[in-house]
Amino acid sequence: MSNLKVNEKSSTLNSREVAKMIGKEHHKLTRDIDTYIKYISETSKFSSDDIDQNPKLDSEDFFIESSYQAGTGKSYKCYELTKMGCEMVANKMTGAKGVQFTATYVKRFNELEENENKKMAFYIPATYAEALALAAKQAEENEQLKIENQIQTQRIAEYEPKVTYYDEILKSRGLMAVTQIAADYDLTAQKLNRILKEERVQHKVGGQWILYKDYMNNGYTKSETIPITHSDGRLGTTLNTKWTQKGRLFIHEILVRRGIEAVIDKAFETA
Repeated sequence: MSNLKVNEKSSTLNSREVAKMIGKEHHKLTRDIDTYIKYISETSKFSSDDIDQNPKLDSEDFFIESSYQAGTGKSYKCYELTKMGCEMVANKMTGAKGVQFTATYVKRFNELEENENKKMAFYIPATYAEALALAAKQAEENEQLKIENQIQTQRIAEYEPKVTYYDEILKSRGLMAVTQIAADYDLTAQKLNRILKEERVQHKVGGQWILYKDYMNNGYTKSETIPITHSDGRLGTTLNTKWTQKGRLFIHEILVRRGIEAVIDKAFETA
């Protein structure tokens, strides 16, 4: 993919190169592009109430029809893809090829823009008005490039998301003891219980942690009564309370407010 060529005259990529990169037959890619162009042209039929912004889109802002000559001498249709056209193709892709294509075309276009900026650096405006116009244009281009880079960074991250502690909670099932939850934050069970007491989530009754009434019916815990025999032979009971995943998420939100991060999240920050 490092051999991807950008047409410096038109700042485009040829659909044949793109097809090779994404592992798709060229005629299938051009067929997809034909469909995109059809949909883009149909926006002119919409009213301004249907689309928030200007409904008039030009397909050549994305795809420019061209042709190439095969070895037989016969001409075939192809397209030159602008940066926005590449973005549209990339949006339809997932997995490794999508990530690689996105990263490669963004890098190539940015290199082209940097070269253009270097060329502009040697240009000396003839008038003050021309200098102001050049400065304004450069500022606008830099801001647009910054926005596009941030968008691409997000897209690549979405293809390969980091699994946070929050994600782990959402995909987990079953009950957890307070000791297990505390360990996820490098806390002791005693420390976590004290925090929950300070937050007025639970309090001790007869030596056992019990939720305050406001939290009892929220599905945060599941408790079972276990019969026990005291050292003096008396029979009694104790509660074995475990937290549901809903309760675990509730605890997570409390700890995050206090600035206490899960171990898994700290690892991502230092990676």
